[in-house]
Amino acid sequence: MKALELDVFMCRSDNFGVLVHDTESNLTAAIDAPEAKVVAAAAERRGWRITHIFTTHHHIDHVEGNLALKEQYGCEIIGPIDEAVAIPGLDRTVADGDSFQFGQHPVNVIGTPGHTAGHICYHFVDDKLLFAGDTLFALGCGRLFERTPSDMWHSLQKLSVLPDETAIYFGHEYTLSNARFARSIDPDNERLKARAEEIEALRAEGKYTIPTMLGLEKETNPFLRAGDPSIRRHLLMETRDNEDVFAEIRKRKDNF
Repeated sequence: MKALELDVFMCRSDNFGVLVHDTESNLTAAIDAPEAKVVAAAAERRGWRITHIFTTHHHIDHVEGNLALKEQYGCEIIGPIDEAVAIPGLDRTVADGDSFQFGQHPVNVIGTPGHTAGHICYHFVDDKLLFAGDTLFALGCGRLFERTPSDMWHSLQKLSVLPDETAIYFGHEYTLSNARFARSIDPDNERLKARAEEIEALRAEGKYTIPTMLGLEKETNPFLRAGDPSIRRHLLMETRDNEDVFAEIRKRKDNF
């Protein structure tokens, strides 16, 4: 089985567009559809025809291009069953624990409520790829619009048990601000300090910070590290449970 080809590009102000192409089946999936013209231009540039859209959640900056791309390509739109009424052009619904094939590549659906009530992620198992939408970012996680901190914490725990070598593709280029916040929460983390410097250099050169690796996130992302003793001491929350610590970190990020 040949490796998938990926193309990453910017949409709107800070959304990432991602195309996933299987050379053997000639299938091409857009991960969400932030901006139809930009997504289509990326496909045309590579000589690919979009056959699928994998929708992570219903927010307009992730689905605005659905109908135009469907009209142009006749592509199948797959998305979360719990948000079916809010996703334009949806053809097939999936839920936590479902799996399907993209060519010969198995894809597992992971339900990750938090940012929205029905958010899902797509895990390409054999390819060690996770398309996390707005659940998990490099050094961050999604703002909680529709579910509780407890819900998001449990969603992140579901992702954290994937292999450390999983490459994570996320929905927005928020990494620079996330790094600055992470250092305020986890100031003694030398790996985080070094990573923040790397991110500063990348963004100064106009380069993207996508993808990130799950193992690296577990070392440096405060939203995955609510159980870390150093963070707990910094927050004066040594005796609180992980959900409470996570909720405090999320609250602080909202006001950072």
